[in-house]
Amino acid sequence: MAQFPSKEIAQLSYDFRTLGLGYANVGGLLMNMWLGYDSKEARALTGALTAIMTGTSYATSAEMAGELGAFDGYGRNAEHMLRVIRNHRTAAYGADEGYDKLTVKPVALDHANCPDKALIDLAMASWDEALTLGEQNGYRNAQVSVIAPTGTIGLVMDCDTTGIEPDFALVKFKKLAGGGYFKIINRSVPAGLEALGYASSQIEEIIAYAVGHGSLGNAPAINHVTLAQKGFGQSEIEKIEAGLSSAFDIRFLFNQWTLGEDFCRESLGLSDAELTDPGFDMLRHLGFTKADIEAANDHAIGTGTTEGAPHLKQEHYNVFDTANPSGRKGKRTLSTDSHIYMMAAAQSFISGAISKTVNMPNDATIEDCQAAYELSWSLGVKANALYRDGSKLSQPLASALVEDDEEAEEILASGSAHDKAQVLAEKVIEKVIVKEIVQRSHREKMPERRKGYTQKATVGGHKVYLRTGEYEDGQLGEIFIDMHKEGAGFRAMMNNFAIAVSVGLQYGVPLEEFVDA
Repeated sequence: MAQFPSKEIAQLSYDFRTLGLGYANVGGLLMNMWLGYDSKEARALTGALTAIMTGTSYATSAEMAGELGAFDGYGRNAEHMLRVIRNHRTAAYGADEGYDKLTVKPVALDHANCPDKALIDLAMASWDEALTLGEQNGYRNAQVSVIAPTGTIGLVMDCDTTGIEPDFALVKFKKLAGGGYFKIINRSVPAGLEALGYASSQIEEIIAYAVGHGSLGNAPAINHVTLAQKGFGQSEIEKIEAGLSSAFDIRFLFNQWTLGEDFCRESLGLSDAELTDPGFDMLRHLGFTKADIEAANDHAIGTGTTEGAPHLKQEHYNVFDTANPSGRKGKRTLSTDSHIYMMAAAQSFISGAISKTVNMPNDATIEDCQAAYELSWSLGVKANALYRDGSKLSQPLASALVEDDEEAEEILASGSAHDKAQVLAEKVIEKVIVKEIVQRSHREKMPERRKGYTQKATVGGHKVYLRTGEYEDGQLGEIFIDMHKEGAGFRAMMNNFAIAVSVGLQYGVPLEEFVDA
């Protein structure tokens, strides 16, 4: 049973029996069919599928009304609802005129550009049936469809994209149950490349360009041979190789935690100051240039994009365009208008509205936002959620992270969105892990007498008591977990969990790290 925010809203739901049927993975489907998201063919296909979904739903609703009766509010709304259905049907027929009492014309189904003409016939037939049965029986449901974000259910359905959204990025990092990350490319990319006629060997090279080879073995400049010349042994090279599959940048692996403090001191001759310096770049210290590091990154980690990939023709770039520039080298991105035109193609065949992010570049102006809203209105789009890149509340904090790094400041001021994100990620890691945790390299014991509090909660019908211990400055230093009813084995597990968290807190691990993990 659905949960409603108020009794009145609950009653309306029963009176009008509104439904919210929808779909997900439109972006993945289009890429599989080698259709660029910002293309007439993609919009026509999406419009046709949406028309079939809603038209068939209304036809089914009318059929049910013939057996069970129309929804309670249908009688006083019959004339207006049938007018709405007729307008939907007119749009399905691709008409520019003939709409009843509409001041803003909907975007009609694009018959000419739909890649599958059978879908056009099905769309028209579904709305014919919806109107015919509705005139006879009324409808069991006042509304039948919306386009939801599908952020959660999309994961369960194993979708590449959510709702009507395009893909956000071509390469993703998937968190593993046992810890760490696994880098994967959108599964629609190889399918789309195959549909475009590329050979399997070419597809492999294009994918490797995007996700990397996962090894420095044959990398330019920085590889097993050149590392051995710098003093790296087989053991150290294997440690680097083991971390490449989940690394964002090879520089993250060249540190004392990966290679071992003894090796860094004795074999590489690094000093204490260098090892504890958050800005220390081991690869640059070893004599590798910025170009060397970039080339090795591209080979081992990948570029994160298909732009510039071997064999990929420029006329096919648009098939793999995403909401934001992909990877370190990606420049292409879908325009603001392309998002709105896609919504408009579907909106004419949706009962409710569409929940979708309309991405805008960081340099978008107030006038750009106004133009986006006006375009949405002129096309009959019911909802528009603009997001200007970098406009989240946390953005102003970025400058504080790079205040002592001139190169990082320059990137933050004029670099691409991906470069900015990479710099900020590095600085956050330095601040949280290096500056905060490393500075407390010993365990800070709790005082003999300490303050704390007890929090009672109920989880799955079980009473749980969380007790805390604090340092004199109020910082959390330990936790205890007690349960009302528990077996010896479960009690031991909870105690060990609490001890592990407490020890981490006393070594300086931020509480947020445990929460996010």
